[in-house]
Amino acid sequence: MIKKVEHVALIVTDMEKAISYYTSMFGFTLRTRRQSKYRDLAFLKHDQQPGFEIELIRDLVLQEEYSDRGIVNHLAFTVENIENAIQFYKEKGISFNSETYDTANDETKTIFFYGPNRELLQLVERGKSE
Repeated sequence: MIKKVEHVALIVTDMEKAISYYTSMFGFTLRTRRQSKYRDLAFLKHDQQPGFEIELIRDLVLQEEYSDRGIVNHLAFTVENIENAIQFYKEKGISFNSETYDTANDETKTIFFYGPNRELLQLVERGKSE
């Protein structure tokens, strides 16, 4: 079911500094950036790693439950069809953290669950490309 590693999400305290660091130091480029009333999000891509991204997360409103889970927040995997993947992994015994997946404004679908050591994992069905 898993196609590839999707992205790694990192909690940051200074978004501009983090974007500058990953772009100047390692050659990543900013794919997209968006903000909700709770978080500032930036997605960085790299020409040599197509399909893999670094997601930078800065809390605008302290989200202790979210930020306290670590500087590396979660590991995400791309799936072709999130509904099929959810069913497949439920049959393998995975309990998801919500009843259904979330859908972003670009139609990307995501759902979280925990690994065996409470590491936060995510399935992602990509929406429209930018």
